[in-house]
Amino acid sequence: MSAAGPRPSTGHRFSARVLEGGSLAEIAREIERTESDPEGVGIMTRKGRTYRIRLSGVSLKAAPILKQELLSVGGDAAHARGIADHSIETTPAVLIATWGQYRRLIPKLRRQPFRLRELADEIDRALRSYVAHGARTIAGAHRSFVVGDRPRVMGVLNVTPDSFSDGGEFLEASRAIARAEEMAAEGADLLDIGGESTRPGAIEVSPEAEWGRIGPVLDGLRGRLPIPISVDTRHPEVAARAVAAGADVINDVAGLRSPAMRDAVARSGAAVILMHMRGEPATMQGDLEYSDLRGEVFGALAEATDLARAAGVAPERILVDPGLGFGKSADQSLELLVHAGEFRSLGYPVVLGASRKSFLGAITGAASPSDRLEAGVAAAVLAAERGVALVRTHDVGPTVKALRLVAAARTLAERAPRTAEALAATEPDG
Repeated sequence: MSAAGPRPSTGHRFSARVLEGGSLAEIAREIERTESDPEGVGIMTRKGRTYRIRLSGVSLKAAPILKQELLSVGGDAAHARGIADHSIETTPAVLIATWGQYRRLIPKLRRQPFRLRELADEIDRALRSYVAHGARTIAGAHRSFVVGDRPRVMGVLNVTPDSFSDGGEFLEASRAIARAEEMAAEGADLLDIGGESTRPGAIEVSPEAEWGRIGPVLDGLRGRLPIPISVDTRHPEVAARAVAAGADVINDVAGLRSPAMRDAVARSGAAVILMHMRGEPATMQGDLEYSDLRGEVFGALAEATDLARAAGVAPERILVDPGLGFGKSADQSLELLVHAGEFRSLGYPVVLGASRKSFLGAITGAASPSDRLEAGVAAAVLAAERGVALVRTHDVGPTVKALRLVAAARTLAERAPRTAEALAATEPDG
């Protein structure tokens, strides 16, 4: 034996390889291929995947009980070391357990004090929302659309003189209408029309000016477009007029921050995309300090959706968008893209727009938005692989083709195992 220790074997007698694919259906199928007993396949499948759940504000009294109960079912929890010496009052926590272990944990927590019953309900809701898959129908004001069955594409059409990517290109209604029809032919599932630039530093335009750009396009598309239409606006009067003119979805970069906007959307019957943005477009890049980027964006979207529902917006009409590039640096936008799947824990379909944005240029060195096609398609694929339901893009055709491959791979991954025992061990459909 050498001083450096035993030399590794260079043989491959046992063909040892690390398996990829983390869905429980994939795990079950691999275990089935060992020809194990069907009941054993189900038992082993439940142990094959862990879920990490992050919590905030767990009290000093609740944290040790939470860890003890997780350990008792075979999982574990991490919390701040200040819990041990009682030097802090609350702590964040990260829980690590399998689906089956959480199912045993939750009833135990519901019997405990210190708001652990409430915490159990929230864990249950977040976990079920995260693992939910399958088609769901979003009811628009006039037309409905389906998400969740495959990655869907929303074509971006800016009828503005100053948008960062295509400003001035489709300012004439006739050109915008032709581009809308072209996007539908390329495979867009929805069309998103914007009449106000919300790029960093953009100055707000009046509702009258915004409607002057959007109105003629909506009138020209009436009865001509086979897909639902979204209007990108943060003005309640524009939202109401757009729905009356045929729009199905309101896409608000301000996340229905305005009570008047919440009321307008609730009364319109439109579906709504709630996006996260700090401040206003003119100022949003002035404060990029976050103590916990993903946690703060998640919390803001949770509050925004709660306010929307309290105002009368039906939960089945709500979608959420973490807002890449809106009050975020290039690195922060990339972090949100990589972890976009976390926002599924809110229980709403996730929308994400990375197309041609400056963070792609910062990463790839492509100074011009028109040179960011490949990076935008790659971002769309990353988002779709993480369970994002709807991808916004200027480049519809290439994105649709790329996401067809993602859809085919997802179909393969979710193919059901053979045995009933293994199937029972997999995650529930949502």
